[in-house]
This record gives sequence, structure tokens and C-alpha cells, in this order.
Amino acid sequence: MSTPASELDALGMADLVRSGGATPLELVDACIARVERVNPHLNAVVTNLFDEARAAAKGELPDGPFRGVPFFVKDLVQPVKGARFTRGSRFHADDVADHDSTLIQRFRAAGLVLVGKTNTPEFGLTPVTEPKLLGRCNNPWNVAHATGGSSGGAGAIVASRIAPMAHGGDGGGSIRIPASCCGVFGLKPTRARTPVGPDKAEGWFGLALDHALTLSVRDSAALLDAIAGPEVGAPYACPAPARPFLDETATPPGKLRIALCREPPLPAEPHADVLAALDDTARLVRELGHEVAEVRLPIDRDAFAMDFTILVAASTAADIAEAAEAAGREPRREDHETVTRILAMLGATFTAPTLELARRRLQAMSRKVAEVQREWDLLLMPTLGAPPPRHGDLAAKGAEARAQEIISRARLSSVLRITPLVKAIAAKTFAFIPYTPLANAAGLPSMSVPLAWNAAGLPIGTMFTGRFGDEATLFRLAAQLESARPWRTRLPPVCAA
Repeated sequence: MSTPASELDALGMADLVRSGGATPLELVDACIARVERVNPHLNAVVTNLFDEARAAAKGELPDGPFRGVPFFVKDLVQPVKGARFTRGSRFHADDVADHDSTLIQRFRAAGLVLVGKTNTPEFGLTPVTEPKLLGRCNNPWNVAHATGGSSGGAGAIVASRIAPMAHGGDGGGSIRIPASCCGVFGLKPTRARTPVGPDKAEGWFGLALDHALTLSVRDSAALLDAIAGPEVGAPYACPAPARPFLDETATPPGKLRIALCREPPLPAEPHADVLAALDDTARLVRELGHEVAEVRLPIDRDAFAMDFTILVAASTAADIAEAAEAAGREPRREDHETVTRILAMLGATFTAPTLELARRRLQAMSRKVAEVQREWDLLLMPTLGAPPPRHGDLAAKGAEARAQEIISRARLSSVLRITPLVKAIAAKTFAFIPYTPLANAAGLPSMSVPLAWNAAGLPIGTMFTGRFGDEATLFRLAAQLESARPWRTRLPPVCAA
């Protein structure tokens, strides 16, 4: 290979295979070598599928757009047949999947070769990747800092150039958070754009779905072309695109009307670094010919925080109950982390009207946001409320940690005792991610673009959110931004390139 594979994006690797410049096995072997060289510093890959990858690379791969390209799957909601399937949880430490999900089938049909599973927090519940089972995932830009979550392993893999793209899922920002923390591109598609079956009809009441973190914009577009579309049994579908998303990356966006939203949708005081990056991005898009004006979204921030937490807590309680039924045993205290247990305990206290009212309020809020979007092509916000935190910064400490542990040990606890703890956990979480959950609640496509780094050398992403079903405008603008301010040549200290 005249060009090192670590310097290519995924479509570039596929072109290399197609032209005879490399074989799939050569790409896989080179990727495995990068894992072995860099992963000890990152702990991004938590389960290797090296033997399976080599066997697949030697066989007849589908002639898809990414034939022979190495790829990694987040170890959370997408089962890979024959592979360890932990969900970041000690309860599932020894689970092995007996089938491929629909999404994994589509990844394989695109020609991707699955090389490993990536680190994730337990059940994807935290915006940093520091699970007790798998260990913390380190940021390639500074290993003392977090990669974000819950697709933190994927972010580290792409940033360190182990692979040009990796699977991620996003229920409250879990693609865009690590994309911002790791200085890569991350797009969350429109609700129902990608499949979540066959084991579920939707994730977190429709908040969550899957795609990838990528080095280049065109890889994200081409992969979404390959995996998008309804599946058998899906409860709903989103509008079909007018043409391939890859074509959109070669289409000028025209003059866009962009609403700058400085105030976060959830309670928080944004860090000066993220606001500086926001202003810098606003200047850049103005220079590119777009209209930008500041807008305040009609959102009750405290109500949004509570309603979003209700849905996540109820889902966590259901996930644990479902797993216990499948395993034929109740979980022990040590099977789940403290925050997981507390969220599940709260989720188990909700009445049916409590849950339904939370859903209705989120739907009403989404309609108000959609009314604002009628006047604007895109919403522009910071991706996060702060730069990548140091490891442990978001974890409870001292008296707060002791109180969490005491309540989580109780077999029966009242909602009056649990709720204040959950509110404290949510407040700390939303202070870091006050912007990303809006797109999940409303089902909107949203992307984090790596356009800034702070004085400490840490990436600061900026987020653009489109109208329902309109990834096309996002891809057009993203390609323009990538051309105006390229990020692929900027390498972190821990890097395989």
C-alpha cells in the first residue's frame, strides 16, 4: 500500500481494495496491528474479533460500498452473533449473542469487516465511558480526560486512527458527545432512519437510534445510505431521502438561514470555551455566505429535564427486568452500578399516567421546536456544555456517593427518597450535555462538527440540528465546513497514524 491505511477514510480504503492496491486481509491485519499498538493506552476496544475478521476478509465479502473496510461495533444494543455482548454491565459480563441484529446484517452487507467491540458505559446511561466492568476509556487528546459517552470507545478509535469509522448509538447525544470530545464527525439521524430490530421496536421510547462516528463527512453519508430504511415490523418510518446522502456531500448548500441558540434546552451554565467555539463557528458560517441570527427556543428547561429522566429511568427499569426474566434470576447488588440501580428503582415507582404524561409533554415541546424550525433551515448550538472532563469529574463523591450507595442497597425505597438523588445525578449530567438531548426528544437529525480546540488542546464540537427527515441539508453544510476548515490532518498525541 503506497498510502498508509491509517491516513485513508473508509471510502478511500474501499477504493484501495477495489483498485487492487490492497486486499481486505491486508486492511484487517493493518487495523489489528494498530489496535495492538494503540489500544493499551486507550482501552477503546474491549472485545477483539480478530480471528473472525481475518476469516471474513479471506472469504467472499459482499460487494458493498465498504468492501473490506475494518469496522468496530459498540458493545451495547446491537448483538453480533457469537460475540461477547456485555452492554457495559457486570450482569451481562458472560453473555454471548446468538444472532446478528438487523443493523449488523446491514453493516456486513455493506462489505464491512467487524474487527472488535468498543467500550461503553453500563446501558449507555452516562455521558462518559467509565464502566466498572470494562474500565475507563481514555481520550487520545489527553488520556487523563474522558472520551464522552456512551459511544466513547468508538470516538477514541476514530480519533486515534485505529479505524476511519466506528458504530455508535445516540439516545441523549451518545454519538455527538464523543464526537465532540474526540474531535471527529458524528451525526445522529432522524428517528426511525436506521433499524433497531429485531429485538426491539424502538430504543428508549424512540429517543435512541444508531449510526456511526467517522473521520470524514462522506463516510457518514455513504454509510447512512447503506444502512438506512425501514425493517420488517418497524412501528413507524421517517421520510425517504430524495437522493443518496453521499450525493448531498457534493452539493453546495446554498444560502442557509441558521438560528443560533446560545441558551441550552436543559438547565446549565455553558463553559466559556464552548461559547467561544460557538461564536467562532457562527463567524465561519457567515463568512461562507449563510445568515445567522440568535433565537431563543420555547422550552421549559426544568420540565424537559424531568420528563427526559422519567423516560430513561423507566427504560432502565424495564431493561433490568427483561434481562432478569431471560436469565432466570434476579440481579445481585453487585451486578449493576450504583447509578443504574438508582435509576431503575425510580423507574419502577412510576405509574402509567406519570410515564404517559412525560411522553405527551415531550411531544408538545417537540411541536413548539418544529414551529421555530419552519423559519430556519438549521439550529446552531454548542455540542456540549463544557470541554471533555477529567476522568471521574462527573462521578458522585463524598457524602453524595455514600447517600447513593445507601439508597441503592435498599430493597424498598419511596419515590420521595429516590427522586432527590436522581435529580442530583441528572443535574450533573445535564450540566455537561445540556444541548444534545433535544434532538433525541424531537427525533431530529443532528451533527457534531469538529471545528475548534481549546487552549488545553482538547476538541470542542459545534452542533447543527436539522428539520425532521432532513439529513440532506446537514450533509451539504458539513461537507462545506470540512472543506473550509479541514480536521483530518489534526492528529492527537495518542495516534496510530
